[in-house]
Amino acid sequence: MENQTEVSEFILIGLTNLFKFYNVLFTVFLLLYLATLVGNGAIIIVILTEPHLQTPMYFFLGNLSCLDIFYSTVTVPKMLAGFLSDLHIISFKGCIAQLHFFHFLGSSEVILLGVMAYDRYVAICKPLHYTLIMRKEVCILMAAATWYTGFVHALMHAVVTARLPFCGPNHIEHFFCDIKPLLKLACDSTYLNLILLSTVTSFVAMTPFIVTIISYLYIITFLLFKMQSQSGRQKAFSTCGSHLIVVALLYVPVLFNYMLPTVGASSQREMILTLIYSAVTPVLNPLIYTLRNQEVKTAMKKIVKKKIFSSS
Repeated sequence: MENQTEVSEFILIGLTNLFKFYNVLFTVFLLLYLATLVGNGAIIIVILTEPHLQTPMYFFLGNLSCLDIFYSTVTVPKMLAGFLSDLHIISFKGCIAQLHFFHFLGSSEVILLGVMAYDRYVAICKPLHYTLIMRKEVCILMAAATWYTGFVHALMHAVVTARLPFCGPNHIEHFFCDIKPLLKLACDSTYLNLILLSTVTSFVAMTPFIVTIISYLYIITFLLFKMQSQSGRQKAFSTCGSHLIVVALLYVPVLFNYMLPTVGASSQREMILTLIYSAVTPVLNPLIYTLRNQEVKTAMKKIVKKKIFSSS
């Protein structure tokens, strides 16, 4: 694909105003990234190795952990490298690739949270039909559709952004290549890009959000008025609470960042919000699901005991 740009590389200047804190920031985000890899990796291993966790809920949770690992890997290592150098440079093709994978994985995660909400609705409100509705083939198809939709959505943004002419300056006011900071540098009209950002991206984000809200309205109504078992009600609320916390941690900053189609001078706010859902949220997700889920905690303890006994 031929683009009309004179710019062959970009300079990321997102965190240069915090230069004196670079060593501290490098250490903090390195630890967060390692915690993301370890925490989400542990969840994937537990789900794959424990037979009683081979259920739709944990299948989708495994997909969420995979997305969190890849999502952080798209931005954090490059950001860490920038802390160690005075000039944080990224090539034009590398910039577009980073933009694509960031939105591919991010939108896939948003859609997956909607799928997980629907799964909880079926499990709690239609327990007798759960194994039929959420059978293995359907779960695989839903997961594949989630990843595919995210890929196509991100590809659309990558293509229309790459076709814009960039004739300088080449300083991006962000710590990675995102759509809005890139649009500020374009030498042509970005009207189409902003329309796609405010319509298509809003649709991709809001549709699973609406599915989540409707699913939980049904779940809450069912638990309050139809479920008699107190222990069953508490277990359901605990599982749903974990999912709702994860939804809030992702959706709140994402909606603030992308629902507004402007490319004004709010780069500082955008960077802080992006740091939350690209570096912090992936660390919290495994903690939320393990600390509030007895089955996962029991499975992890079982695996640790096996490792201890096998090594002794």
